Amino acid sequence: MMSMTSSTPDQQATTPDTPADAAVAVATTAAATATSATPAGLTARALLKQFQEQFPPFRECLPLSIGIDKQILARLPDLDRKLMRTALGIHTGSLRYLRVMEKAKVRYDLDGTAGAEVTQTHRDHATQVLQQRFKKEADRKKAEREAAATEEANRLRLEKLNQLTAKFSRKG
Repeated sequence: MMSMTSSTPDQQATTPDTPADAAVAVATTAAATATSATPAGLTARALLKQFQEQFPPFRECLPLSIGIDKQILARLPDLDRKLMRTALGIHTGSLRYLRVMEKAKVRYDLDGTAGAEVTQTHRDHATQVLQQRFKKEADRKKAEREAAATEEANRLRLEKLNQLTAKFSRKG
């Protein structure tokens, strides 16, 4: 799947790890350019920061109850849905949240009240996403090390070649 988007400074800081993350990045761009009832200049990250200040489960990075978007819209009816969903995607896709989800037993509503149980399927999904991210990061670091080693080998080869050229050249 190819997507053609321009990157914003927020998106340049992190690259998408999965197709879902890429979709979040595209949604972030779309939400940032869309006109809405929310104050001008409000980004998904700024909205997420607002959620963290207002709601304990966001601040403490607790597993969110299913349908939390409806609870948020009930409390903040003027909120742009796309922007809210993008902020939720950033939050639920964060390493901290996924690590909590791996071991979580219950989900929490906006007030911090325990609710439904976290299913094993959701815990397994969090584990799988984390493993994919860690593998991708390890592969990236390995490729960087290999490129640096190749560059160093080429530099040493060129240096030795220059020494031999200097030694056997007919300058005298």
